[in-house]
Amino acid sequence: MDRIADVSLFLRVLDLGSISAAARSLDLSVAVASQRLKRLEKHLGVRLMHRTTRRLHATPEGAALAERGRTLIEDLEALTTELQQTGTHATGTLRMTASASFGRQYLSPLLPEFLERYPNVRISVDLSDTMLDLVSSGFDMAVRIGALVDSDLIARKIATNRRVLCASPAYLARHGTPATPADLAAHECLLLTGSQGRQDIWRMSDHNGREVSVRVNGRFECNFGEVLRDAAVGGHGIALHSTWHVCEDLRSGRLKQVLPHYRIADSGIYALMPQRRLVPLRVRAFADFLVEKFGETPPWERGLSH
Repeated sequence: MDRIADVSLFLRVLDLGSISAAARSLDLSVAVASQRLKRLEKHLGVRLMHRTTRRLHATPEGAALAERGRTLIEDLEALTTELQQTGTHATGTLRMTASASFGRQYLSPLLPEFLERYPNVRISVDLSDTMLDLVSSGFDMAVRIGALVDSDLIARKIATNRRVLCASPAYLARHGTPATPADLAAHECLLLTGSQGRQDIWRMSDHNGREVSVRVNGRFECNFGEVLRDAAVGGHGIALHSTWHVCEDLRSGRLKQVLPHYRIADSGIYALMPQRRLVPLRVRAFADFLVEKFGETPPWERGLSH
């Protein structure tokens, strides 16, 4: 068990960036922590860390130990915890990453209730639109939106991601309301850019299920949905948005749905978790909690027409 404790200490040093910070968090002296790290390197026969001007960084061998060792230790912790306690006790730190906008709007308000329900769980949240690697970054879960790419992650769908075309009443009054998808080519369209390039081909299907594609253009594009939403509300064009992003604008009338009789294919909102032999109870509990809270009809869909 000494070796496992030494690996845990090594992971804590990487997470906190220094031996002194890791030692304080574990109630150890810096001298004892340094001695244990040297003992681990001697046992393995490799150097695990190197120091830059401000921070300790893993060597390639250290990075390999961190990637595989973290999962092994967390599996061991999950096993011992579940053997010691009943199935209703989740413990430990839930490390989660999520889309910045969705996380702020829909996850953040739920976290106090989750912590109240599971008093032995701590939460560490990273809100970012960067697609971080869960395993190498040490996350238990990511909440991600859209089509899934093939990976070794476990995916659990927590809600449907419905998308609509929308524009402000002022824009539609000035430029007219499109009657068919082909009409979009003559309109100012607000375009999302990002890792998948410039999303300027919009696909939808009619009431017979026939798919229609149209290439759109406009003077305004951005890689951040909040900016495109603001531009749409400001009357600068037609946007393709997830309903969770613009539901309040649709309810208030600041935005109107465009081409409501044409359907844009739904995607999903997922809880993604690394493949493990034992998924920690805190992770399963949070995924269950999100499914419970979003339910059959998530809060952003209530009161909207379909």
